[in-house]
Amino acid sequence: MSSDFEGYEQDFAVLTAEVTGKIARVPRLPPEEKKQMVANVEKQLEEAKELLEQMDLEVREIPPQSRGMYSNRMRSYKQEMGKLEKDFKRSRIAYSDEVRNELLGDDGNSSENQRAHLLDNTERLERSSRRLEAGYQIAVETEQIGQEMLENLSHDREKIQRARERLRETDANLGKSSRILTGMLRRIIQNRILIVSLAIVVVITILMAIIFSVRRP
Repeated sequence: MSSDFEGYEQDFAVLTAEVTGKIARVPRLPPEEKKQMVANVEKQLEEAKELLEQMDLEVREIPPQSRGMYSNRMRSYKQEMGKLEKDFKRSRIAYSDEVRNELLGDDGNSSENQRAHLLDNTERLERSSRRLEAGYQIAVETEQIGQEMLENLSHDREKIQRARERLRETDANLGKSSRILTGMLRRIIQNRILIVSLAIVVVITILMAIIFSVRRP
């Protein structure tokens, strides 16, 4: 596997060296040659990106305990790739003095100012792009937080629903218990009334018996 990685490394080194030389030539070329050179550099940059992807895949196949050195090399290559793309972007804007003068109809100083202005605009666009990327990352993190909050709310809702079900069951059981206790209390009262009635009847019977016994001669 390491031999494959090293092969990709050599191809990447050769390709980036060629791209670096061509990027330096782009601003000094006539318009037609410049157009062809730009297309060629774009193609080679795509090839370099593909090599980086292949190297990245190879690194992922390396056992974790041996991956550190290759990972560091990959970071270095990716930084180099980013620098090449930035230099290429600037070289496409940086016209030669003669071409700029023909297009702008101005002297060398004005063209230099124009070049500085264009480069400044490029840097501003890059900063804006970085801010947009940072904003996008914040939006993604906010979406993740919102999703986690929705999941937590969903779990809380399920808990509340289960608690309501238990409260309904408890309320139903309390209703049954209340009806049972009411029935028992009613029977107790009925029994007490019956006992009191029987006691009154017994007392009246005893009194009548005493009265009859006293009236006999």
